[in-house]
Amino acid sequence: MAARKDLHHTSEVRKKIQTSQLMTRLSTNALSAEEIMTPGQIRSAEILLKKAVPDLSAVNVEPDSDGELQTYSWDK
Repeated sequence: MAARKDLHHTSEVRKKIQTSQLMTRLSTNALSAEEIMTPGQIRSAEILLKKAVPDLSAVNVEPDSDGELQTYSWDK
């Protein structure tokens, strides 16, 4: 197996990992028979996710002058 050239994760990779961990923890809490997170932890995770994941409820979709809808990608 070849050695990695860069031994550190980029900030973008770290952000994706942290977002994934928050979502996993929240879904585990939601599907568990008993709560494993406090209300404060849930609220904190919600605030952090709002910063990392775009809020799709704020997207306004309107057709252009030709009547066609334009598509946008949230990936950066």
